[in-house]
Amino acid sequence: MRPTWRCGTCGIAWPCSPAKLRLLGEYRLDRPALLVHLATLQAEAVANLAELNPSAPPADLTQRFTGWASAR
Repeated sequence: MRPTWRCGTCGIAWPCSPAKLRLLGEYRLDRPALLVHLATLQAEAVANLAELNPSAPPADLTQRFTGWASAR
């Protein structure tokens, strides 16, 4: 759910475990494309979260969005 970047099903920070599994399955043959997709969403999340709370910049979202997908 944008702009909070919480899962619409379980309510925890997206990508949650089910979302990660779905993304890994969807991009199973193209890990670089997955990382590009996630980096694009990370940039959008940073902008959305900064808009929600301009006085507190969002924390580093790298591990949340792309760090988990880099490891094999």
